[in-house]
Amino acid sequence: AASDNSLIGREIYAGNTIVRLIMKDTKRRNALSIAMIEQLHNELKEIDTIQKIRSVILAAEGPAFSAGHDLKELRYSSSDDQLANETRHTTVFDKCAALLQFIQTMHLPVIAEVGGVAAAAGCQLVASCDIVVASEKAKFMVPGQKVGLFCSTPAIPLSRTVPAKVAMDMLLTAEPIDAQAALRAGLVSRVVPEGEERHEAIRVAEAIGKHSRSVTAMGKSFFYAQLGLPANHAYKVGGRVMTTNLKLADCQEGISAFVEKREPEFHHNSEMVVDEQKMYAQKEALEEKNKK
Repeated sequence: AASDNSLIGREIYAGNTIVRLIMKDTKRRNALSIAMIEQLHNELKEIDTIQKIRSVILAAEGPAFSAGHDLKELRYSSSDDQLANETRHTTVFDKCAALLQFIQTMHLPVIAEVGGVAAAAGCQLVASCDIVVASEKAKFMVPGQKVGLFCSTPAIPLSRTVPAKVAMDMLLTAEPIDAQAALRAGLVSRVVPEGEERHEAIRVAEAIGKHSRSVTAMGKSFFYAQLGLPANHAYKVGGRVMTTNLKLADCQEGISAFVEKREPEFHHNSEMVVDEQKMYAQKEALEEKNKK
């Protein structure tokens, strides 16, 4: 478990295969302060290297999932010179961007468990997670307009998750949307009764954990890589990814288990059923032969 003075708690479920991280800076409504961002990033980096873990749940204590950036860190301080202020502000946005981009490049799926308000950078964090389980009482908003700071960086994952008209409505009005509206827009994966979000998030994580860790990692990586590609290019890359996927021992075990009507026994590693070097040597020899 995390230390008492930590901003983040850690719980383990399902035989050490699920890690539930809990933001617990309730006084600041789990604001994404520089300290919170750094702790969260460090936790996730460590967890992603642990072979036994299959998924991560990101949760929060208190009425807010996260209120977004700590506005005190975004004020101009008269005691600092202009460059010091700008450097501090740049650090906030750079560190937050690094964290959120890391979430999508992790091997492990990240499930957001949202029971309360996810605002501004808190909504940005939700939009960056792979799956979002929300309580029917959850609310999502990008209210930067209210303080004269347009939510430009939260708009990046938001606009890649929900339709442009929904994103602009949220961004321009600064008004919240409820869990059902977020579900319809595609910001949320599933909505459950208040108090059920933790159980549902664990259930989702358990469903993911039944599958091969290595195959899940490969699939997640390709999913985000193909989002920015034209369909014809995405199909070419996707076909190559699936060809590589078929070489994984876990994939061949899964296919064999299906054919033989039994449960697969995955090893959750990147072991291949083919000798890659031998196969490429054969390929090169064939190409040389075809040239003659």
